[in-house]
Amino acid sequence: MSIALPRLLERMLRPLWLFLFAGLLLTTTSRAGLLLWQIDRFGGVADVLKVLGFGLRIDFVMLCYWMIPALLMLLILPLRFRSVCAAVWLALGFTLLAFMEAITPGFIAQYDLRPNRLFVEYLQYPQEVFGMLLGGFILETLCGLAVLLLVPWLAWRAIRRVAPTSDVAATGWLRLLVLLLLLPVLVLGARGTLRHRPINPGFTAFSSDPLVNDLTLNSLYSVAYAVRAMRNEVDASGLYPPLPDAVVFAEVRRAMGVADAQFLSTDYPTWHLQKPSVTAPRLRNLVIVLEESLGAQYLGTLGGDDLTPAFDALAEQGWLLEELYATGTRSVRGIEAVVTGFVPTPARSVVKLPRSQQGFFTLASLLRERGYDTSFIYGGEGHFDNMASFFLGNGFERVVDRRHYENPEFMGSWGVSDGDLLRKAHEEFSRLHATGVPFFSLVFSSSNHTPYDYPLNAITPVEQPPNTKRNAIRYADHALGEFFALARSSDYWDDTLFLVVADHDDRVFGRQLVPVEHFRIPGLLIGNGIPVQRDARVLSQLDLPPTLLSLLGIEAEHPMVGRDMTQLPPAYEGRAIMQYGANQAYWRGDQVVVLQPGKAPQTFRFQREGFTFGQPIANPELEREALAHALWGSLAYRRGLYPPTVERSR
Repeated sequence: MSIALPRLLERMLRPLWLFLFAGLLLTTTSRAGLLLWQIDRFGGVADVLKVLGFGLRIDFVMLCYWMIPALLMLLILPLRFRSVCAAVWLALGFTLLAFMEAITPGFIAQYDLRPNRLFVEYLQYPQEVFGMLLGGFILETLCGLAVLLLVPWLAWRAIRRVAPTSDVAATGWLRLLVLLLLLPVLVLGARGTLRHRPINPGFTAFSSDPLVNDLTLNSLYSVAYAVRAMRNEVDASGLYPPLPDAVVFAEVRRAMGVADAQFLSTDYPTWHLQKPSVTAPRLRNLVIVLEESLGAQYLGTLGGDDLTPAFDALAEQGWLLEELYATGTRSVRGIEAVVTGFVPTPARSVVKLPRSQQGFFTLASLLRERGYDTSFIYGGEGHFDNMASFFLGNGFERVVDRRHYENPEFMGSWGVSDGDLLRKAHEEFSRLHATGVPFFSLVFSSSNHTPYDYPLNAITPVEQPPNTKRNAIRYADHALGEFFALARSSDYWDDTLFLVVADHDDRVFGRQLVPVEHFRIPGLLIGNGIPVQRDARVLSQLDLPPTLLSLLGIEAEHPMVGRDMTQLPPAYEGRAIMQYGANQAYWRGDQVVVLQPGKAPQTFRFQREGFTFGQPIANPELEREALAHALWGSLAYRRGLYPPTVERSR
């Protein structure tokens, strides 16, 4: 039976109208709640109105994307299937929308951003994720489960109630006419703009505060956009302005401070000879203790909270790096910098990328060629964040993980406690020393991570309940102190160089495009003959691996772009590179260049006291240097320019 077009639009497409208006009501209400929660982050009413206005636009885009398949179902499928299929599809979409908004407050509390690529990446590790949720995010987990249980049923009932009945039919030509009228409207709505490129988060970004910009999105859109971007994430040239390859190579080489005669290959631009500053080394073993989520803000010796008495005491016995800055906000980013010396990129860390799983330079690959035993010692599952695959493919002979601990004192969500981990490391080092074989080991802690599991009898909690961040930091520090007490009384102490360094701060957030203050981390070099000093120069995690080689007295060829700190002048102006989502900061001297997707580089005066950005200034030279380093990582990864060894060519 044929019916008029207005009636068809009103009756047959009721599920679409319900989905659209209910979806807009849900996302707008959620955004308003998040806005009220974070109201102190806004500059005034104008910013609030921008967030609400841009948010409505992004929400309409997301809903139009989901409505296109439903429209096709309602107008193309056979009559007996169309209503059910469309109802299932729309109920699923509304459930996903509601679920992502329900978990957003907990994600913001942890990462200061809406759910993004981290949400997707962590789905690969259900055991660790569920342990973390049950240990530290009970309320958020219950809310998410409630949404998953109730919303599908409610959405299904509501959509089926307004779904067209069998008497609402239309001739084929009338349905085709409706399709031709509405499909272009939905496609245009999904694009969000008549411009050349569809709308994306860059269109709605207006603030220097990343969270404020994120609130213009909805969380389902944020995650969907991140998943789409991950397909092309290995190439920064798609985000930042281009530079000719020759300019990239020249700028990166110039910033390395290496004499032209030391560069050994024309095919591998950064491959060079590093001559050590220590010519009669006392030390031959190397141990890197990578501390989980330990920002400088928690260390008394660095002017932070008084939570690390053991580290503070050790700082009086070694070379303390007072102004050391992480390259990123994830553990794999810290591993990437400290073990490979590779620059950060907007892509995932090379620890997780496919082309770097073999034949990629690491300290382990270099030292293994020199007869070192090389190991990674961890308390959790070695496969987490793809660490075991990357390490075993790139110079590490052994991965010691939770499977190798017999009767550990404590087992938490992320594996054995730091105490168990470091006692195991001490046993390994004692055994290796007895064989006479030099060793290099990366020891990675995990107790200072949500849900902050640790043996409660090890320390006196400073706050209740005991499983909090501050207590976990105190426990991790306690375990570190116990380890160094064992190491000092061991046979391997006199010939081992130790580096204690954080992978990143526990949370990186703030109003700045790149919140530099939350990239500051502790770094301490300690060992027989290491000078006792406090180093106030601005340094990067990238500078650590070349410095370690120099202190070990190893003359080596490698592609690392970091600087040997032992050969930098006292008045060194300093440099740090920091990746924050898709933004990157390049700090040199008293200026910081910030790179953002789709925008020209901006240079700011930078006040170290207070970590504040001044007004933008012009510095084309520094901007070119910053851009070259941002592009170098993707270029080196894509072309295989970061190998463990090369044939020399001039």
